[in-house]
Amino acid sequence: MKLEGERTLLRLFLGESDRRDGLPLYDAIVQKARADGLAGATVLRGIVGYGANSRIHRASILRLSEDLPIVVEVVDETEKIRRFLDEIGPWIGDGLATLERVQVVLYRHQADRRGGV
Repeated sequence: MKLEGERTLLRLFLGESDRRDGLPLYDAIVQKARADGLAGATVLRGIVGYGANSRIHRASILRLSEDLPIVVEVVDETEKIRRFLDEIGPWIGDGLATLERVQVVLYRHQADRRGGV
C-alpha cells in the first residue's frame, strides 16, 4: 500500500478501563481499523494524565491504577479516517478525538525493501 504524502492522523484519548463488547476499547478500535483496511494503528499507554473530569490517573509503584491514559493513533487518507471515526465515535463515552494533517515520508514493510518477497 502506498501511503506517502499528505494524510490524516486520528488521535484518540481514552481510559484503560473503557470497554467495548467485553474487550478493552483500544483493542476493539485497533481490530476495527485492521478490519476496515486502514494503514495501521498504534496504542500508547500513558503514565499520568487527566481529562474532562480533571481526575489525575497515574501509574504508581504503591498502587496499580486500572484506568491509565491510553492514546490510539491511526494514519490514513482523510476520507477513510473520517468514515472510521463516524463508526467508532459512538463507542467512546469519555474521551477526546483529534485530527491532524500529517506528511507521511516513509511507510513500508520489510518485504517492500526486498522487492516484494
